[in-house]
Amino acid sequence: MRTRLAIAVLSILAALPAAAAVKQSAPEGFIVEHRLSIAATPAQAWATLGQPARWWPKEHTWSGNPANLSLSLTLGGCFCERWPDGGAEHGRIIMLRRNELVRLNAALGPLQDMAVTGVLSIAIAPKDEGSEAIVTYRVSGTPAHALDKIAIAVDQVVGLQFGGWAALDAAAVDKPAVKKKP
Repeated sequence: MRTRLAIAVLSILAALPAAAAVKQSAPEGFIVEHRLSIAATPAQAWATLGQPARWWPKEHTWSGNPANLSLSLTLGGCFCERWPDGGAEHGRIIMLRRNELVRLNAALGPLQDMAVTGVLSIAIAPKDEGSEAIVTYRVSGTPAHALDKIAIAVDQVVGLQFGGWAALDAAAVDKPAVKKKP
């Protein structure tokens, strides 16, 4: 299963240059966008989105363990990471349309310490036999933040993080159903 997931992740990442872009970049902010094809229905993709412990890369957690992550897909819900002696709020849901859109107020990773504002939107729509997700991350601060210098790196990290989500749903759909014996 890990090999299939790794292959799926690599195939998603290989497609990112055509599907990802730094849409805007200036010292005071940037916008990055990723378009992801998902081999799952919007409802299936939504359900998987709410399980970041299954798809978020451990290298992009504070604790080093994605099992500590949770995402409560409710208005005001927390994208949180909790470990025995601490925790972090990565984001808070500020808009929600079940199976279609979730928007978080989220200064992710080192951006949190920079005291900038980040808004992460994930829109899901049916496409062909599956779905398309558009992940848009808008970050703003002051010119002193020099955010244009990190826009490309943030774009790559967002692609890695949400590429894992898209690949996991693709792997789940490709997995043959296990028949239970009567």
